Amino acid sequence: MLEIADRGTVFFDQEGSEMQSAAFAGICAMPGGRWVCTFRAGRVKCCNESVVMLTWSDDEGQNWTIPTAPWQPPELNGKPGQLRGGFVTALGGDELVAMLMWVDYSEPERTFWDEETESLLDTRMLLSRSPDGGETWATPQYLDTYPITLCVPATGEILLLPDGEWACQFELNKPYGVPGIWRHASMLAFSRDEGKSWPLFSVASNDPENRFYWWDQRPAVLSDGTILNVFWTLDNETAEYINIQARESKDNGRTWSELWDTGIPGQPANPVSLADGRIAMPYVDRTADPKIMLRCSADGGRSWPEETELILYASDIDRQTWESKSSMGDAWAEMMEFSVGLPRAAALADGDVLIVYYAGPATDHTGVEWVRVRP
Repeated sequence: MLEIADRGTVFFDQEGSEMQSAAFAGICAMPGGRWVCTFRAGRVKCCNESVVMLTWSDDEGQNWTIPTAPWQPPELNGKPGQLRGGFVTALGGDELVAMLMWVDYSEPERTFWDEETESLLDTRMLLSRSPDGGETWATPQYLDTYPITLCVPATGEILLLPDGEWACQFELNKPYGVPGIWRHASMLAFSRDEGKSWPLFSVASNDPENRFYWWDQRPAVLSDGTILNVFWTLDNETAEYINIQARESKDNGRTWSELWDTGIPGQPANPVSLADGRIAMPYVDRTADPKIMLRCSADGGRSWPEETELILYASDIDRQTWESKSSMGDAWAEMMEFSVGLPRAAALADGDVLIVYYAGPATDHTGVEWVRVRP
């Protein structure tokens, strides 16, 4: 059975400040024991004025450095930008690479999501490397996804594949204000030169009939080299979320199995391999009052028995999902109100699992917390 070994807070929300809303955390466990955490901070959750912060702990979460904003968003195509997300990967030794999500800020009055046309502000990906455990960072560099010219919001950190390649994870979205149907896809791009070029792509999820949105992909490289990808899944016809769906790749993300139903309701984090061969997966259950949960699978992610369930965080706030959603705009509006969510997980050297997530009493008052789970 799994148990909670320890827990704490990375960052408390600072009421009335530019860091009142701390959300969308990422976590990286370095080989030397440093825990590196990123999160997006802003005065409110639903704002274009945001900054990606970074902090770390060298004593297993007991103390965290004062968060800093080490990356400045560059201009792209002559347009200023804001950073909306950041996720860090350990490369070995003291080296790190950060995946940063850049958003067009040339017209600050525009919302990130345009309900009328179901489109996003121009969204791009940047990479930055650190040679010293996150203390200094190189100037962010644009990640060119040509010939893909749509908006490409990042969905997580760089994956290190068994053959030495890097994999970059992102989604496809329509450019802002463009009419027509939005056709969602989850994608991976591959680099053989540590991020200098990305010539190969694969489609991790897409429904040609546009009924299902397998979005917020959370791919993870398991201990046997399999990529297990899990998806928060919306049925666009019924406007309801269904169980987390999953699929796997045995060839470094080039091809994918058929999707299967995990039997778990909610929004997943990235899975993590345990030392005994099982897989742990945190997730958000919003079927009632929102909770951060975790379950384990002993069969490669096909089943996740309810008896393995562990509650990581239980809130005392009301349910934050609507009974029905008549449009994609409703789905986006609902997401913007969440005050508990988006866990991320990392394996620790001793076999424990470290999970971070954001939580708070209200949409615009959230901090970042961590939990250590012991198998």
